[in-house]
Amino acid sequence: MGEENPENWEEAESIYEFSAKSLKGETVPLKNYKGNVCLIVNVASKCGYTKKNYAELVELHEKYADSKGLRILAFPCNQFGKQEPGDADKICSFVETKNVKFDMFEKINVNGPTAHPLWKYLKSKLKGDRGVAIKWNFTKFIIDSNGQPVERFASNKSPLQLVEQLEKYW
Repeated sequence: MGEENPENWEEAESIYEFSAKSLKGETVPLKNYKGNVCLIVNVASKCGYTKKNYAELVELHEKYADSKGLRILAFPCNQFGKQEPGDADKICSFVETKNVKFDMFEKINVNGPTAHPLWKYLKSKLKGDRGVAIKWNFTKFIIDSNGQPVERFASNKSPLQLVEQLEKYW
């Protein structure tokens, strides 16, 4: 864990106490997102949900990044059906073909003892329909402008279906 990630993630008061490595390997303190509504999502390039989710995440970013300050933080994960097998270079190439301009982070685990501390924190704050664990690719968390996880959605909820929920926090 980096110095920005609290060892006792259970005691974190917001996402701003965490950091994550970008897909290009740079450490990004999540306090950089203070004041923004964020959508945090675990992504994969070879999932049945991939095409629709990436297209709609790109559309959300294009519509709301500048006008509403929406920030999308995407975390590749290979824990579900091994549907994100590529390394950082392959993931970069893939997202370029999808016209991704939102923030992409390095591949992480979202479940188990090696899960990224941010994801441990998110799951502890908002349980899903099957408890704490992330069930599949493209699980989405809405984070309000104070860094608080406020809503969680399963894979089958597409990004554009979240506009009404996001509007509550702008």
